[in-house]
Amino acid sequence: MSEAKNVNKPVLDIAGAAERLKSVVTHTPLQFNANLSRKYQCNVYLKREDLQIVRSYKLRGAYNMMHQLSPELLAKGVVCASAGNHAQGFAYSCKKLGVKGVVFMPIPSPQQKVNQTKMFGDEFVEVVLVGDTFDDTAIAAKAYTIEHGMTFIPPFDHPAIISGQATVGVEILDDIKTLTPDPIDFIFLPVGGGGLSAGVGTYFKQKSPHTKVIGLEPEGAPSMFWALKSGEPVELENIDKFVDGASVKRVGDITFSFCKDALDDMHLVPEGKICTTILQMYNEEAMVVEPAGAMSIAALDDYAEQIKGKTIVCIVSGGNNDIARMQEIKERSLLYEGLKYYFLIRFAQRPGSLKEFVNKVLGPYDDITRFEYVQKHNKEAGPALVGLELRSKKDHESLINNMKKYQINYNEINKDDNIYGYLI
Repeated sequence: MSEAKNVNKPVLDIAGAAERLKSVVTHTPLQFNANLSRKYQCNVYLKREDLQIVRSYKLRGAYNMMHQLSPELLAKGVVCASAGNHAQGFAYSCKKLGVKGVVFMPIPSPQQKVNQTKMFGDEFVEVVLVGDTFDDTAIAAKAYTIEHGMTFIPPFDHPAIISGQATVGVEILDDIKTLTPDPIDFIFLPVGGGGLSAGVGTYFKQKSPHTKVIGLEPEGAPSMFWALKSGEPVELENIDKFVDGASVKRVGDITFSFCKDALDDMHLVPEGKICTTILQMYNEEAMVVEPAGAMSIAALDDYAEQIKGKTIVCIVSGGNNDIARMQEIKERSLLYEGLKYYFLIRFAQRPGSLKEFVNKVLGPYDDITRFEYVQKHNKEAGPALVGLELRSKKDHESLINNMKKYQINYNEINKDDNIYGYLI
């Protein structure tokens, strides 16, 4: 990574945060995972923040900051902006402290997270949906805060928030001693705005400097990646919002000031790989993991050689995954794994052309998952949208060869983002 510019860092009160949170948060388990350990020939431990009270680590920072506000400020109420997990931690904290809170969430937030926020906050919390991204939502929330004389509780860019998130690291280093005499060689953790990575990374640099701290972002939202390349936070023009718990256009100034020193590597994970990992963890481990929470496990393939024989910790940061998204998750996984393809096909205008395609072009295990004519009128002369699911990635080559052999007029649209986005 390039050398970052010097930024003044505030003091973190991690020990104080751990004490304040002791009776509030769940001390989540650090679990040895036999399947992952066998696969990567190392010792993999999962820090299960998906088992937190609000199913993510975000409660830690929100409560830590709110608990330190004066009674006068608490009486005026608090505001937050969140893509979901911070909102739930904030809402739980409002109810715990008996404080009125207003939660601003992006309009595309999964309904499951909206409902959970209302449930955790009960009558103490009001939810307002506004904006398309977290950044849009934050602008509206801060304006509301000023207008009503309330206190804004940021999702990541505040020393009290960072200190609260750092308590994940405190628990990991306390618990690993009871599980193995070996030190932790690598810790993998997701990066969104940078609160978790700043807090845990800094704590590990102080208490376990031997450990390599690996930050992970989705490929479609590489804000910390480019901040570290540029030496300062930069605002991305466009981001893929799929990994909603780790997709921000700009990381925090304070979190960046810590991350530039605390992260040993910053790695990008394809969204499709994340989806494959979500399905893998559900099918093999009976774990419900959200996209951001799956990144630490999804990245292990790219570090397979480095982690052989080592002791590894992956922070599973959250488990707030809306069941309504599972079809999209499966689709993205199949596309990434090279098992699903979409074509625009102009079938020859003669009897039996479709039958020939099915019987001669498709392989014995190729499955048509979608078939529709693109034109509403004169369908016989227009292209058909055909979706195919393959059993093996290598079957794609024989499929294309058959297309050419039988002179099928086709366009493969998987690689054309514009056409794919419009039609699929």
